[in-house]
Amino acid sequence: MASIDEVARLAGVSTATVSRALSGRGHVSESSRERVRAAAHQLGYVVSSRASSLASGRTKNIGVVVPFLDRWFFSAVLSGVSSALMRQGYDITLYNITADRDVRSEVFDTFLRRQRVDAVIAVSIELDENETRQLIDLGLPVIAIGGPNPNLDTLTVDDVAVAQLATEHLIGLGHRDIAHIGANPEFDLDFHIPTNRRLGFEKGLATAGIPLNPAFLEPADFTVGGGYRAAKQLLGRPGPRPTAVFAASDEMAIGAILAARDLGFRVPEDLSIVGIDGHELGEFFQLTTVDQFPLGQGERAADAVLAKLEDGTDAPARKHADLPFELIVRGTTSRV
Repeated sequence: MASIDEVARLAGVSTATVSRALSGRGHVSESSRERVRAAAHQLGYVVSSRASSLASGRTKNIGVVVPFLDRWFFSAVLSGVSSALMRQGYDITLYNITADRDVRSEVFDTFLRRQRVDAVIAVSIELDENETRQLIDLGLPVIAIGGPNPNLDTLTVDDVAVAQLATEHLIGLGHRDIAHIGANPEFDLDFHIPTNRRLGFEKGLATAGIPLNPAFLEPADFTVGGGYRAAKQLLGRPGPRPTAVFAASDEMAIGAILAARDLGFRVPEDLSIVGIDGHELGEFFQLTTVDQFPLGQGERAADAVLAKLEDGTDAPARKHADLPFELIVRGTTSRV
């Protein structure tokens, strides 16, 4: 393997310049930086993470704490985090918080305290007071996505407003018999996203003077299969039938589309359907949705934590930033 001395000789610079150019720390002219990069590429030189850590006191590694690894939303956020960090030469270490309290405690009590990461990003996890204190005590920059925490810098989507926007879209199309596919209590965990989306749905109805019909509320599990089963219940039972469905996630909305088609209902002629998320399959199904840009959430969190690292301080003043969302109208909604 090539050495830093060989890279320096080929680039015509000092070894200190090579170190600064490849680490991104310290001033290096753009022409020198390009020569160093070209020389390193030609020789196949890669900076030793161990040597870099010893020299800088940093691991070039960010810890990312997530509740699920097998859900589309979280994988999309992680993709955004990973791509933004990799562009700046950082690795990531994933810590999967499970329903097992012992496993969760081990992450905060042991894993994050091994000093193997330079900063932490917590994705859609409602941290209790003790967990928040443990993160702060690490003395590392921390960015949280997904809910207000007065003691941490947070990036938050207003789930009540998101759901209200989706509901108002249906109301604006003339729908009054609107059903809601939400979540079972066991899925209403961190930040109570399902509850907040139902509150936004109910707020949209109330603002328009439309009474809530309990028969039009159906729980599911935020999956395509769950949305399919819930929609079959809504559309198959006797009595009044909804003309529109607001599903609290795009995956449940896609399930509702499939159920409607299997039952012989045309979407959107017989039934309008709207979801939330911005799922990658939304365009394929022509799904109307409120996009909350999960890939962008991850990129923004990575940029924020890198900015805190660049500043070299973790100021006590905590910041709260609202994440953007946008109604994307496609082919699953239409006028009554």
